[in-house]
Amino acid sequence: MTRTLLSIVVPVYNGADTIVELVEAITQQSFGMGLELILVNDASKDDSQDVCERLLRTTTVPLTLITHSRNFGEHNAVMTGLRHAKGDYIVTMDDDLQNPPSEVLKLIDKLRTENLDIVYGQFLIKRHANWRNVGSKSANLIAEWLTEKPRGVYMSTFRCMTRFLATQILSYCGPYPFIDGLVFQITDRIGSVEVMHLPNKTGRTNYTLRKLVNLWLTILINFSTRPLQLSISLGLIMATIGAFGAIYVVVNYFVEQSVSTGWTSIVVLMLVFTGTQLIILGLMGEYVGRMFIHVGGRPQAIVRSMSSTLTTRQVAESSPLHGRTTNEI
Repeated sequence: MTRTLLSIVVPVYNGADTIVELVEAITQQSFGMGLELILVNDASKDDSQDVCERLLRTTTVPLTLITHSRNFGEHNAVMTGLRHAKGDYIVTMDDDLQNPPSEVLKLIDKLRTENLDIVYGQFLIKRHANWRNVGSKSANLIAEWLTEKPRGVYMSTFRCMTRFLATQILSYCGPYPFIDGLVFQITDRIGSVEVMHLPNKTGRTNYTLRKLVNLWLTILINFSTRPLQLSISLGLIMATIGAFGAIYVVVNYFVEQSVSTGWTSIVVLMLVFTGTQLIILGLMGEYVGRMFIHVGGRPQAIVRSMSSTLTTRQVAESSPLHGRTTNEI
């Protein structure tokens, strides 16, 4: 019988100060199964690449380092990691030490005992800044409204999934992946378990307002048509208000024999209706634009190099892997 294998995927972005401690903490754990680590450096601006390359020479467990040619985003980096993971169970976690490796067994035990496809770590107390907590909560609410996310399940980057689920997720080859949205489309065997969330030792976060807005747009546009349905409803409401307004003007003309000037109110109504139309047109344009980008073949990610403690090889420019998208590897 082959031994059960656990893959831990860590997207790395400006994690030079924490990744060594994280890898050491993972290797010190006894998971009761084979272990492999996959680090995906998403074009960090610090010396994360050099730090990770040193880990290849010092770590005691099989480690694979994959480097993106540019910054593609966290979810794209996770997709790259999943594509190279070989484990029966796959855990994804951040590189900032806020997800304790000692809590991984909780996720695996929950997954096994309840025969689930994925288990999310649900934090008792979140150690993020207030604005990020608000952003995360809003993203969860949007996902609950637009996708098939079960109520009460908190979308966390600290998750454990089965090989079956990872394989199905990887069938998505578009440039705008949203891991949790794909999960909700594939399975309803979803659970969560309470885990610790530690303070950020570096005191900084790579989670910016721009990334939060991009996540909102991905949830809104790539995984639901409900915004378009809402725009139709909004258009009907505005048209109904306009019809009643027209009836009022006509009745007032015949009853009062006069028409009030109302220049200000007319301008306000025009601004409201015009603004609503522009919002709806912009929304439709975003849908069409993303479809155009997808059809145009924008890559989900491009691997610049890949190294492993097992093969100790580098993918050079002459390698067949160089310049290919992760969809092709």
